[in-house]
Amino acid sequence: MSLQNRALTWALRRWIKPKSCVNHDLRASRALSARVPFRAKLPPDWRIRPGDDTALAGEWIEPAAPGHGARHGCILYFHGGGYVAMSPRTHRSLTSRLAAWSGVSLFALDYRLAPEHPFPAALGDAVAAYRALTTAAGLDPRRVVLGGDSAGGGLALATLLALRDAGAPLPAAAVLLSPWTDLAARGSSMLTNAEADSLLNGTCAPQLAKHYLQDTPATDPLASPVYADLAGLPPLFLQVGGNEILLDDSRRIFANASRAGVEATLQIWRNVPHGWQIFAPLLPEARAALRQASAFIAEKLRSGAN
Repeated sequence: MSLQNRALTWALRRWIKPKSCVNHDLRASRALSARVPFRAKLPPDWRIRPGDDTALAGEWIEPAAPGHGARHGCILYFHGGGYVAMSPRTHRSLTSRLAAWSGVSLFALDYRLAPEHPFPAALGDAVAAYRALTTAAGLDPRRVVLGGDSAGGGLALATLLALRDAGAPLPAAAVLLSPWTDLAARGSSMLTNAEADSLLNGTCAPQLAKHYLQDTPATDPLASPVYADLAGLPPLFLQVGGNEILLDDSRRIFANASRAGVEATLQIWRNVPHGWQIFAPLLPEARAALRQASAFIAEKLRSGAN
């Protein structure tokens, strides 16, 4: 564990985790998570610009030079935040590096949040954004990779399932960073890692799930992809921390994917907080993880272009 990681873990345990689910106060949680301590990290010839289509609410991170946009490849990214908080802006320290290090444009979707917009609103936005990229914008699906962290990772996987079930062409791959894939919270790590997790409180998960699900069963496969048949999905790349309460959400997806004949890679990182990749300006572990995720994206996009 790096010295930076030790300091961050101490700070998260002392200042963030105790406040992360105080009285289930959604307004306070949104205010806390909306703070953006880190800026984007962009090469000199890259830019951030808002989406210019109704189905593409969010922001582009892309090369500024004409002719080097999304047609050369694109990451469609879904931010974390328990389906109730955060935004593309809060994740720029992660998305800017993922885009630049993969060498392709990234679109971070500003999907609708619960409880104002419960399931399946976020999924509908995600599918609409993918269709806008691949149909309206004419981008070859083989040149698209889905990505997401935490709830956004679960949303990316649910989007793959919805597209597959609709018979739509699938993207080249998906990168899932500590994905929240079981809103029923049945993974054993929800209990065994309750103390070890430096960021998340297991008691928050049911309340966040309730905001998102409302009347939908927690085991609905499009809300909790761990209960889905994963057959026919493109390659999956998962990263998760060994101390996270969501550890089993990734381990079970990896096992289910393997049984279904889906190419899957699972990386379990030691002694890192949930969503550690967002701390890339501080943590060498975060930068290393994003470098590996970026290499996976670049390799799958090269394969899709052939």
